[in-house]
Amino acid sequence: MAEVIRMPRMSDTMEEGNIIGWLKKEGDRVEPGETLAEVETDKATMELDAFVEGVLLHIAIKEGPVAIDGIIAVIGEEGEDWKAAIAGAGNGTASESAADATSPAPAAPAATPAPSAPAATAEDKRIKASPLARKMAAEAGIDIHGLQGSGDAGRIVRRDVEAVIQHPTTPITPAAPPAPVPAPSAPAPGAPTATPPATLPFVYGGQGANFEEKNVSQMRKTIARRLSESKFSAPHFYLTVEINMGKAMELRKRINEISETRISFNDLVIKAAAVSLRQHPAINASWLGDKIRYNKDVHVGVAVAVDEGLLVPVIRYTDMKTLSQINTEVKVLAGKAKERKLQPDEMQGNTFTISNLGMFGIEEFTAIINPPDACILAVGGILEKPIVHQGAIVVGNMMKVTLSCDHRVVDGATGAQFLQTLKGILEEPIRLMV
Repeated sequence: MAEVIRMPRMSDTMEEGNIIGWLKKEGDRVEPGETLAEVETDKATMELDAFVEGVLLHIAIKEGPVAIDGIIAVIGEEGEDWKAAIAGAGNGTASESAADATSPAPAAPAATPAPSAPAATAEDKRIKASPLARKMAAEAGIDIHGLQGSGDAGRIVRRDVEAVIQHPTTPITPAAPPAPVPAPSAPAPGAPTATPPATLPFVYGGQGANFEEKNVSQMRKTIARRLSESKFSAPHFYLTVEINMGKAMELRKRINEISETRISFNDLVIKAAAVSLRQHPAINASWLGDKIRYNKDVHVGVAVAVDEGLLVPVIRYTDMKTLSQINTEVKVLAGKAKERKLQPDEMQGNTFTISNLGMFGIEEFTAIINPPDACILAVGGILEKPIVHQGAIVVGNMMKVTLSCDHRVVDGATGAQFLQTLKGILEEPIRLMV
C-alpha cells in the first residue's frame, strides 16, 4: 500500500520546513535510510530520509515552505494510485498543500491586491480557503474576499494567491506625494513682498525606486519570533562590570607557549562563566511560567554569527571541561554552524548563553536573553586604557561585560554577585586551574 510522506518536526522550535531540493525524482526506487530531499529548518539545513522501501510515486511539493505534517510525497509500488493514497490520508490541510503545488495556476487572476489586509472577521472564516492561502494573502496584503478559488468546491488555494502576486491586474502603487500648496494671491500695490520659504525636494519610493527584497528564511523567522517573545515577555535588566584582563592575557600567553591547542580569550570567558555558574545556581536557571527550574548541570550556549543571523551551539558540562576541550568543541560546533550542519541536539539544553562581539571592536553592548535561559552575558573587546593601580596611573587591558537578566528569575543583587565572582576569576585566572 502506498505510504504518504509528511513533513516531520526536525527541531523543537520548527513550525514549517522549507524544501530546498529533491535528491530523488518521481519514478526512482528508494530504500529506507536513503536521502530524499534537503529541508531548511529554523536552525539548519537537514536531510530528509526515506523510512519505507518502494518507488517515489509522487512529489507533492517540489520546493518551498511546508507546515509540519503537510504531505510532501508518496512512496509505494510502481503503478499504485498515489491520488487515492493522498485522498485517504485523512488530513485536508495536507491534501490541499499537495493540490496547491501540483495544479497549474489559473490563466488570469480574479482580484487585485488591496493596500493592506483587513483584520479577520466571521465572514473571513466562512470563505473557503486553505490556511496556507490565507497566510500568503495576509502577508502580501491581498484582500481574500475578492479571490476566486480554483480548488475543490471553489476553495481558494495557494496557486490563486500566487497568481495575483505575480500578475496583478492593477499594480500596487506607493502613496501619492502631498498635494501642492496653492500659490498665494498677488500682494496689494505698495504691500511688502514676502520672501518664499526655502523648499526641500520630496522624495518617495515611487517608480524607479532602487531596493532589493529577499524572502525571510526559516531561521530568520524563528530568530525574530523567539527574540521578540523574549524581549517583550521577559522583563530585562542589565548589569555591567569592567574587568582587568592583564593576568588573563599573561596566562593565555603561557598556556599557548606549551600547549598544542591555542586558547582564545573567549575560551577563558566561557570557562570562567561556567565556574561562576556553579557557585551561583540562581543564575543557571530557567523561567517555566508557574515554576523556576534551577539546573544542576552547566551547559553554556555560545552565539555564532552566520549569514542568516545567529545560531547557538551548546557546550555541555562546561564547568567540567578543560580550556583545550572547550576550544576544540567551540571550533567544531562553530564550523558546523557556519555550514548549517548543526543537529538539533547540538543546539538544545543550554542553561546560560554567551555572546562575544569583542573581535569586532565592540566595547560594550547588551544582548537579548536566549530562552529558556534566565541570563545572557554580552562580552566586549579588550581595550588599553589608563587605570589607577596602587596609587599610580598605568595602562590597563580592560574588558566590559554586561549581564542581561530576566527579573522574574534573577534579582539585581544576585546578578551582581555572579559578576563579582566572574570578575574575580578573570582577574586572578590561576583560580581556573584549581
